Amino acid sequence: MDLRYTDKEKAFRAEVRDWLAANVPRKPLPSGDTPEGFARHVEWEKKLYSARLSAVSWPREFGGRGASLWEWLIFEEEYYRADAPNRVTQNGIFLLAPAVFEFGTPEQQRRILPRMAAAEDLWAQGWSEPDAGSDLAAVRSRATRDDAAGGWRVSGQKIWVTRGAFCTHLFGLFRTDPHGQRHRGLSYLLIPLDAPGVTVRPFERLDGDPGFAEVFFDDVFVPDCDVLGDVNQGWRVAMAVAGSERGMTLRSPGRYLRAVERLQALAAEHPEVVSASIRERIADIWMEVQAYHLFTLQQITAITDGEKVGAEASLNKVFWSELDIRLHEIALDILGEAAVLDAPWTRGFQFSLSGTIYAGTNEIQRNIIAERLLGLPR
Repeated sequence: MDLRYTDKEKAFRAEVRDWLAANVPRKPLPSGDTPEGFARHVEWEKKLYSARLSAVSWPREFGGRGASLWEWLIFEEEYYRADAPNRVTQNGIFLLAPAVFEFGTPEQQRRILPRMAAAEDLWAQGWSEPDAGSDLAAVRSRATRDDAAGGWRVSGQKIWVTRGAFCTHLFGLFRTDPHGQRHRGLSYLLIPLDAPGVTVRPFERLDGDPGFAEVFFDDVFVPDCDVLGDVNQGWRVAMAVAGSERGMTLRSPGRYLRAVERLQALAAEHPEVVSASIRERIADIWMEVQAYHLFTLQQITAITDGEKVGAEASLNKVFWSELDIRLHEIALDILGEAAVLDAPWTRGFQFSLSGTIYAGTNEIQRNIIAERLLGLPR
């Protein structure tokens, strides 16, 4: 195993580090789950795009710079190291885009990807419904064929739509075959949120930010050109998206490498409360972060060798989501009563708790690991 970076990769790291040092806002932006904060984050995304840094590993014709996966990993490490703003385009760039590259037609790729990279179109994920959360195959929102118009008429409801209050478009699963059972008969549709018949209702999270939304569809027309992949084969597309969400793209190691650095700095600021037990927990979490980094290097090696990440993505998801909670618990134990409700570490802890739920609950992920990786009975 050769973990050394090439001269080209080192030069790329230096370029990214210098650009971020010159451009990352000195004062943190407001939360991207508020109207003002979302608008400020979109401005930042456009600045990234102008430097061809919003989607570094994409081909140039789609708004990227043709970087390798190794260079993407370097970018992520430097991005988090610089404490750059959270990516409000992540559902599009990190989740939908890989599926567009894999399943989209050339016309869809030309139409969707450059506007996504430029933060002109902002995508929300429409999967969960009132009776279909972890049991995603139970979705009931339906799309009825309209041959005369050349498309589909969509009716139903999606819930827990992250930043759905502010995004311009939604991607999600809809039942196109009423006779199809479970994951059969679903299609993956792309829908503008300003289309006639769409109603977006924001609602607040635990921390008061109104980024979540319910989205209602009342006879919304979706043309055939906005079906991603084959009709009634949406589950296949969804599983590719889920692989990205659970795997390394949504939560790259750079996020946790930086977080554990901040945790070490926090401990150094409060030596009077850092007991031997806390020091041992910090050492343990540091090693877990390094392990996740190495596991990601192993995955990228496999991908560059032509392999596909399948059920192994569930290993990623369980590991990074539970690591995130433990890391923040250590920080709160160090802070004690100083961990007031609006402090960064406290808000980070609140968000970390959701990590075991979104992208497929960890209970479901453990079933996948047991059955598909370990060969255990259902």
